Amino acid sequence: MALDEQKETDDVYDLDGYKYVVDKEFLKKATPIKVDFKDVGFSVTSNIQLSSGCSSCDTSGTCG
Repeated sequence: MALDEQKETDDVYDLDGYKYVVDKEFLKKATPIKVDFKDVGFSVTSNIQLSSGCSSCDTSGTCG
């Protein structure tokens, strides 16, 4: 997840005042994508299985 500007290859979704820009090809692989806002930060889940690394990171950059 990153800040980005819309490109021709993107779909844009406006949900609850938040604008989400998602690459169309990535969306086909990742659907469904879910963004949950927490007390501090957010979590993102999708259909993509990560093979390594941590399962979640907090805002200090450490894995939990």
